[in-house]
Amino acid sequence: MDLRIGSIKELLKAEVAQTSGAATITIIIDKRPHEITLLRITSNEIEFIMDNKYHRAKIVQSETHETRILVDGQPVAIKKHPMLQEILKKSLSPEERGEGGDKDIKSQIPGRVVNILAQIGAPVKKGDPIVILESMKMQVAVKAHKDGNIRLIKVNQGATVARYDVIASLE
Repeated sequence: MDLRIGSIKELLKAEVAQTSGAATITIIIDKRPHEITLLRITSNEIEFIMDNKYHRAKIVQSETHETRILVDGQPVAIKKHPMLQEILKKSLSPEERGEGGDKDIKSQIPGRVVNILAQIGAPVKKGDPIVILESMKMQVAVKAHKDGNIRLIKVNQGATVARYDVIASLE
């Protein structure tokens, strides 16, 4: 992929050299390796540590071939590799990808908690609504993915959750 940073006129060549399941990616930018540890990825933000320094990137515009982001306030344009999302996702653990933690009920979207329908200790069946989220003026139910009893509810009414945040746990 190619990077254009701020007002620098030349394009920088970048490639993903290695990924690991520990949320670590090694990228090479202009022939220099940089280790990136992903801390958090949401639909429009990425928090990461690169070369032992914390950074926050906010996606400003994303198109098929290019993404424009602000990294610590500095504009960066990335000409995307067609499989970039999959590469980044593979570097995360199953829990961070929202796939693991068989007992965890996770939000599929970012939103605000408008109603908590389940109670701790209550039995639930697969498909039962646990929490109602509001996102972009629409209400969406977060449902149990399997039968069980509610062990823990990790959100409060009015709280904001990100995609893949744990809402509740089953036992």
